[in-house]
Amino acid sequence: MTSDDSTIYDFNLTALLKLSELNIRRVAENNKKLTVGRYFKMLSQFVNLAPNTSDAIKEFAGDSSGIKDWKSIKDMITLFEEMRCETYIRDMNEIRNACGKGDHRVAAFHAEKIDHGFNNLYSQIMTAKITKEEDDFPKADSTLLSCLKVLDEKKEDHELLVLTVDDSPAILEAVAAVLSKNYKVFKLPKPAMLENVLKQVKPDLFLLDYQMPELNGFELIPIIRGFEEHKNTPIVFLTSEGTVDNLTAAMSLGACDFIVKPFIPDQLREKVAKHINSKNN
Repeated sequence: MTSDDSTIYDFNLTALLKLSELNIRRVAENNKKLTVGRYFKMLSQFVNLAPNTSDAIKEFAGDSSGIKDWKSIKDMITLFEEMRCETYIRDMNEIRNACGKGDHRVAAFHAEKIDHGFNNLYSQIMTAKITKEEDDFPKADSTLLSCLKVLDEKKEDHELLVLTVDDSPAILEAVAAVLSKNYKVFKLPKPAMLENVLKQVKPDLFLLDYQMPELNGFELIPIIRGFEEHKNTPIVFLTSEGTVDNLTAAMSLGACDFIVKPFIPDQLREKVAKHINSKNN
């Protein structure tokens, strides 16, 4: 991912507000002219820098005197200062100071301290990146402060939520086109991110692709059922393999139905309505 203009909408501002480490509100108060587009470009820079920074942190945590990638950590400190992400700046500076004094033990201590948290922040930001909902997005030239005010004033959305997981963008768009009139549709192209997504949203029904390269639909069911609030949430498979064996396997794992792809729009609407209504009645 790059930080050019084509990538600045790859984040969900509402989801990012839940990440206290980013201090978005403080950034908006301190820089009232900062636009959403500029802030998202900084997040794009973070996404670019984070893998190398994470590797560098692990190298420092190894407590050796070998050559380390200090530049990645230095660049991340500069970016964090601009983003007002203060959670890890102090420890990163301690790593820098300790290395300057040749005290690799202290550098390793601070690297170990932030290793897990930094990677968790990266994972959360990546979740906000891939789960965007374009219809709710502010314009790039809107100031961050004005967007925050709009989000604060926006009434809580009580629409029923359908979360569809499929590695095919075409299928995700087709499902959204059919269901968006009656439901809020959350499109997730990366099944591996489902657990993190479920910490932020509470779907009323899941549509899961049967075959995906990272995790298949069957493997996602235990993740869903691992959340207490989703012990009984309806799960419907979207599959191109509509055999009796697949239906039996899906039901045994906790799915309530399946729909064969390419699906018939009316059939999709009817089955989703049937199972969401049964859950909420």
